[in-house]
Amino acid sequence: MKAYLAVVCLGVFAVMALSNAIVPVLPAFATGPAWEGAVYAAYFLGAFLSTLPGGILSDRYGRTPVIRIALALTVASGALLFCTTGPLPVIVLRLAEGVGAGLFIAAGMSYVNSQPDHTRMSGYYLAMLNVGLVVGLAASGWLAVRFAQPALGIGVFTAISCAALAASLIFHEMPGPALKTGTDLREAAGLIVNHARLWYSAIVLVGITGVISSLYPGFSDKPADVLGFWIAAMSVTTIIAVLVFSRFPVPALGAIRWSAIFMIGGVLLAYISPFGFVVLGALAGIVMVAQMEVLAGERDRQGLVMGLFSTSSYLGMTILPFVAGLISAGAGYPEAFLVTATLAGTVALSICGLHRHCL
Repeated sequence: MKAYLAVVCLGVFAVMALSNAIVPVLPAFATGPAWEGAVYAAYFLGAFLSTLPGGILSDRYGRTPVIRIALALTVASGALLFCTTGPLPVIVLRLAEGVGAGLFIAAGMSYVNSQPDHTRMSGYYLAMLNVGLVVGLAASGWLAVRFAQPALGIGVFTAISCAALAASLIFHEMPGPALKTGTDLREAAGLIVNHARLWYSAIVLVGITGVISSLYPGFSDKPADVLGFWIAAMSVTTIIAVLVFSRFPVPALGAIRWSAIFMIGGVLLAYISPFGFVVLGALAGIVMVAQMEVLAGERDRQGLVMGLFSTSSYLGMTILPFVAGLISAGAGYPEAFLVTATLAGTVALSICGLHRHCL
């Protein structure tokens, strides 16, 4: 089990690092902000579209085949990105890369959350996910400047993805309970209804981190390197939070509720100080561990449940920054921050409807 957990953690590190490797060098792959935005967004669109199918396929055929397919798609898209220029081909490859990431995230989360020690294992998994985001961002930018080769970071993390793919072919998941062979649409609809407030919390609370990251470059007068530091700091505090929180059993619903309350303050703090990144990153880590803890109770459908969870998170990262951008363009930045803080408050008010015992 430890060997396969290492494969899953190496895989999520490589997939996330590769996803961020293009961010510091976007101008080398696309000309103008519109094309740059399209290249950036294509990845999230692919991930959004594939996470739920990835979870369903994990339940039907097992997690190991889905993880292998996801890593193979990641390697292929990364290798082609390394030697491709022109915005249209890059957009297509970023979409394919996002599909691979969505498949991997759903299958990897399904594996982690189905284990007896799922809370601690989810801490390791989420930590490696965020380490990949930070390292991909920092290392690819440094490599591009140091060696004057914008695509070098993409090549490096594609190679690491190759190593993860090779490891997945050597090691496989230990046999467990028999997987169900079909997905009843009524069952999926039932899960959506039963955990509706949890999906809403994932959309809003995870999406808030995307809102702050997307608003700050235009809102702040800080240079790009300083902004990069604060955005990376948010992921670093998320890493610390998931590792610490996953070791201390606390009521999960209460943790989500109080994190939402503190996120109100975190968003407002971000308006006056970039230290808000640190607060929001830590709270996001607590929220994700707590959400996975609640969903671990759906033992027989972890693939489907984790697919829905990942879809909700990516939906929040897609919709909320877009809406906040429209608000800031039409009404101003203070209003965008205020609306974002209000959304966190709606989660705090609604989440306890999931259970009568909520601190």
